[in-house]
Amino acid sequence: MVSEFMLQQTPVVRVLPVFETWIRRWPTPAALAAEPAGEAVRAWGRLGYPRRAMRLHAAATAIVDHHGGEVPADLDDLRALPGVGEYTAAAVASFAFGQIHPVLDTNVRRVLARLETGVEFPARSLTAAERELAHGLLPTASGARWSASVMELGALVCTAKKPQCVACPVQDVCAWRLVGYPAYDGPARRGQTYDGTDRQCRGMLLQLLRDSEAPVPKFALDAVWDKAAQRERALDGLVADGLVEPAGDDHFALPGTQ
Repeated sequence: MVSEFMLQQTPVVRVLPVFETWIRRWPTPAALAAEPAGEAVRAWGRLGYPRRAMRLHAAATAIVDHHGGEVPADLDDLRALPGVGEYTAAAVASFAFGQIHPVLDTNVRRVLARLETGVEFPARSLTAAERELAHGLLPTASGARWSASVMELGALVCTAKKPQCVACPVQDVCAWRLVGYPAYDGPARRGQTYDGTDRQCRGMLLQLLRDSEAPVPKFALDAVWDKAAQRERALDGLVADGLVEPAGDDHFALPGTQ
């Protein structure tokens, strides 16, 4: 579950060192739940999207409160945990508990779109047709191995930008290849920018708070970002999201760490 939270929109090479440190510090849900949520945000480091740390802490707390400290195996119980959506629940149920569920991440969706429907990319949002297709293809045995294999195929061979079709083990039955590799003609697929964004500003404010064991004065936060209106908007957003708490007298801290 920890790895699935961390790997959302973050590459493995960045996740590994943080994951290893995290698991040594908090080997069980109870260990994580026993510490303030702010410590989870601090340990999250530069993985980005720090609300995932808050949600993982909330999920650990729910596991302790409602499941005796053990991660539940039931798909519906997993879905009921904070921060656990359709994909994460299916991944945990499949890879941790050996159940048979389609695990539809970006790579799997792209492979199935090309292999079965003959289009370069799937729709932006997961559709009922994709779920039905995946259910129909999933073997009744070794479902987790099948899901992991398709993920690897998408990550290493059937990639988004430069697919290695000549190395693909299923090229002979790939619908996209058989119809001549038609180019994607759906809505524009815009890449995410980072420099100069509110997200970058939020990240820099959070990093200063992570690096300090004591509440940080407002003037120190002001020095992090020179655009005052954007900085105030970012700080207000962090407080509203529960990632930062006012610590009295114009100071701020990570939640629960004062």
